[in-house]
Amino acid sequence: MKKNVGGIDKVLRILVGVVLLLLTFTGTIGLWGWIGVVPLVTGLMGYCPLYPLLGLNTCPLKNK
Repeated sequence: MKKNVGGIDKVLRILVGVVLLLLTFTGTIGLWGWIGVVPLVTGLMGYCPLYPLLGLNTCPLKNK
C-alpha cells in the first residue's frame, strides 16, 4: 500500500481523530464521535483509500 497522506494533512487527521474520540469518551458528543476512528487510522497509516479515487496525494515522498 503506497502512502498518500503526509505533512499537515497527517497531523490534522490524527488531531481531529483524537479530539473526536476524547469528546465521545467524555460523553460530550455521543456516539457520532466514533467517526474519529477513520481520520485517526488514516493519519497513522499514512493512507487514505478515498485519495486514489479523487486523484489526490499529499505525501511528499515518491512512491515506487
